[in-house]
Amino acid sequence: MFTILKKEITSYLSSLVAYVTIGVFLLVLGLFLWVFPESSILEYGYAGLESLFNTAPYLFMFLIPAITMRSLAEERREGTYELLATRPLTEWQIVGGKYLACVVLVLFALLPTLVYAYSVSVLGNPQGNLDTGAITGSYIGLFLLGAAFTAIGLFASSISKNQIIAFTIAVFICYFFYSGFDSISQLLSLQNWDVQRLGITQHYESVSRGVLDTRDLAYFVLLILFFLALTLIVVARQQQKPVFNRSVLGLITLYFAIVLLTQFIFTRIDFTKEKRFTLSPISRNVMDSLAQPVKVTVYLQGKDLPGGMKRLQRETMDMLNDLQAYSHRKLQYELVNPLEGQSQQQQEQTLQNMQAQGIEPTNLSVKTDNGLSQKIIFPAAVVTAGQRQIAVKLLQTRMGLDPDQVLNNSVQNLEYAFTSSIKKATTGGRPRIGFTEGHHELADLQLNDALHTLADGFEVGRVNLQTIPFAGMQKLKLLVIPKPEQPFTELEKFKMDQYLMRGGRILWAIDQVSAELDSLRGHGGEQLAFPKQLNLDDQLFRYGVRINYDLIADLNCAQIPVTTGNIGGQPQIQMVPWLFYPIFIPTAKHPVVKNLDGIYSQFASTIDTLTVKGTRKTVLLTSSPYNKSLTAPKTLSLQALEQEPNPREFQSTPKKVGVLLEGRFPSNFQNRPVPEGMMEQVPVLNQSQPAKMIVLSDGDILKNQVSTDGSPFPLGYDRYTQQTFGNKNLLLNMVDYLTDDSGLIALRTKEIQIRLLNRARIRNEKLYWQLVNTLVPLGIVLLFAFFQHYYRKQQYAR
Repeated sequence: MFTILKKEITSYLSSLVAYVTIGVFLLVLGLFLWVFPESSILEYGYAGLESLFNTAPYLFMFLIPAITMRSLAEERREGTYELLATRPLTEWQIVGGKYLACVVLVLFALLPTLVYAYSVSVLGNPQGNLDTGAITGSYIGLFLLGAAFTAIGLFASSISKNQIIAFTIAVFICYFFYSGFDSISQLLSLQNWDVQRLGITQHYESVSRGVLDTRDLAYFVLLILFFLALTLIVVARQQQKPVFNRSVLGLITLYFAIVLLTQFIFTRIDFTKEKRFTLSPISRNVMDSLAQPVKVTVYLQGKDLPGGMKRLQRETMDMLNDLQAYSHRKLQYELVNPLEGQSQQQQEQTLQNMQAQGIEPTNLSVKTDNGLSQKIIFPAAVVTAGQRQIAVKLLQTRMGLDPDQVLNNSVQNLEYAFTSSIKKATTGGRPRIGFTEGHHELADLQLNDALHTLADGFEVGRVNLQTIPFAGMQKLKLLVIPKPEQPFTELEKFKMDQYLMRGGRILWAIDQVSAELDSLRGHGGEQLAFPKQLNLDDQLFRYGVRINYDLIADLNCAQIPVTTGNIGGQPQIQMVPWLFYPIFIPTAKHPVVKNLDGIYSQFASTIDTLTVKGTRKTVLLTSSPYNKSLTAPKTLSLQALEQEPNPREFQSTPKKVGVLLEGRFPSNFQNRPVPEGMMEQVPVLNQSQPAKMIVLSDGDILKNQVSTDGSPFPLGYDRYTQQTFGNKNLLLNMVDYLTDDSGLIALRTKEIQIRLLNRARIRNEKLYWQLVNTLVPLGIVLLFAFFQHYYRKQQYAR
């Protein structure tokens, strides 16, 4: 076999056709990757070679058939195969030698592309910011694809004496196996047959990311063995020998052995530096235990997407591929453009329907030949399981971050977003959440979006602590106290305390100071902000937290509309900053608040934490460093808006406004009698089982605004500035963390390093790098051709 291998390589590299073929391949590849803007690495903006591994398969469809077409066809046309068959060589040695020679030539064609990796590394920001592990894994995928195409090309070369016909057949078969099965799977009668798994695309895309799944490896090995076996059968028939000889039977045996082995055992090797494609055990368990089929529809589709959206689209598909690998084929997904082929009226209706599902469109400015044009895209997906649908937000916006950081945060959040949505869509029994009432808490209209949003994954309702039996209270997974105005009785406090002692979870959203903007407007622009008497101080103090009777004034705040004059009978409205509406920018790394957008609040107070044995405290939200606190009672006036605040008066350490407490809490009713009115026999526990609570010093964080006609706005949306804050995501994260004991929300701590190209250097040196990456690979091939010609001339001159 080695003799055949050496002969084929020497013969091929001695011909001009080899260098022309490989040179054309490298020239076209260089133009696609570095010159043409649609697929240019320089336009993409990220330090990676994804464009290479997306473009190379289509060029391989022509390069590899051009290499293999002469392997057996020329031998048969010139009658030299019969001479070769008289040698002490088996058919397997002949076919195997020719196959390995063609594979080596494919590798030879790929070697100059390492220049691309060097260039991307040099252009990285900072220099060398390249994931070499991911690129190594991707090259393995490209090698496997080339090896499979080589087996196909060798088979095509064996069935015809004409090289052109062999080339044409090989191109057709390569294209069919790469894309044909995907097209066939779109037929209505075959959509549920998973036909696309027979094609190369799904397996190659999985490996080309830098992840080697043994099932994908087995697919390529089986495909290679299949076409090599066909080649051996064709050769045997041409030589009028037994078709199923020992070589063919050996390949068939190996084929079925691999098939059986992959049905029971598989593993994955993640070559990426951050192991970004390695799913957590939590996600794998969720996918492994799916009890029903799940379909994910991704709406991030369309032409002329900018580089950032292309990356988010690709990362979304990669994540779904990873989840699908552990789902036992119960997870299916598709990528669609919901506005494609629709009239203007139909598009408007589609937009309304999708917004009703919680899917918000995003307007993009796309560069065209005529300038900038506006394009609507949907960076979202919908998870469907049975009759249940849950929207998934793919783009995690955050104020103060540049687009690249926003995109990277979104990529980091994909595993949590999809896994949690799939779990909610497929879980049968929904945990119960109770929002207290009876103390003038936030009304249903003010909690409309919070209740509606949580209803997708939970059973949500109102709870009256005065009348609910304690046994019924224990069925709650989470108790929420949303901005009470009236004091709690000792009986109600006892029920909450003993609910916590039995491992309950509580979300306290408490305003300690009575202050409302509507009251300010209705009382001549002034109001006395005074302490509330909620009768909760002793209980919260016992658990390790104190909400102070003060208000935070923060320079990082929201704006409110104020009438500044009257012209022609029309009031003049101006938006001005209102210091008592702080915007809290999450800076903690805890998964509840990690990468969240700013949190909108109204009249928040400060929180102090106290040391309590057996509990640990995590600060989730703080004010900005440009704040001061005002002790209640305090007269507030809208006239203060006329004065520019002095920044020197607003320099203080950030104030705590949101705290997570976990552990074993002491009872507030230790050594105290059971309050009057408790009709049930409830044994008093002096220390809790492991429990959790979150304390917020502003109940308005959970409140959605209401329009003048009485319709509610989404939670976190400010109708005056038309800006959406992170309140809804904060609520969902808090509820997920407090109710889920599987640790699913810990997936939000996933870190992926952002790898960008140096845009300033690209602007200045763009032409240079285009020339380097287009001409240097060609120069390498020409240099090799020169030395190979010189070596042959010297060898035969002797």
